[in-house]
Amino acid sequence: KVWNPKILTECLVSDFQGMDSSVETLANSGLDVYAHNIETVERLQPYVRDKRANYAQSLKVLRYAKEVNPSLYTKTSIMLGLGESTDEVIQTMKDLRSAGVDVLTLGQYLRPTPQHLAVEEYVTPEKFAELQKIGEELGFRYVASGPMVRSSYKAGEFFLEHMIKSDREKAEDLVKTFKTGHEHRRELTGDNKLSTTQ
Repeated sequence: KVWNPKILTECLVSDFQGMDSSVETLANSGLDVYAHNIETVERLQPYVRDKRANYAQSLKVLRYAKEVNPSLYTKTSIMLGLGESTDEVIQTMKDLRSAGVDVLTLGQYLRPTPQHLAVEEYVTPEKFAELQKIGEELGFRYVASGPMVRSSYKAGEFFLEHMIKSDREKAEDLVKTFKTGHEHRRELTGDNKLSTTQ
């Protein structure tokens, strides 16, 4: 990014065991998208995730990254088909929005090996579409939801890149056109300093 500041950077990270200093270092490192996956609903966390991770800690990390750097876009992912209820998924989405999360991906859990958790349900495309609509109504900037969606969903990455660039262009335009009503009392001096006239 030093050589090309227009490059957008997304980093998918752990919860750093809740260490604020680590979250802060990364949030202020110059990245654009801070991604940390909550993975599943609160009830299923102990069965699905590493024992060192938990629901409250993930929410705290996502919230803190945004507090430290409000210009960051925060992103997370939920796997479906592990035995969660629709109400639990909706509550998780509400909790994520309360933490200021901007982008959500919802995808089907697939069992990688016989040693991993079994699939409890193959969620229908209609259910994914319903959850996407609910997520959008809750205020997520973008929701990618479907059986084949993953946290690195290419269409989602394209949309997110466009959204970030568009937001920044609007902010630059606002700065250029911002008026305070006192412009007539300002002048640029010969040494390129702004002075206010009486």
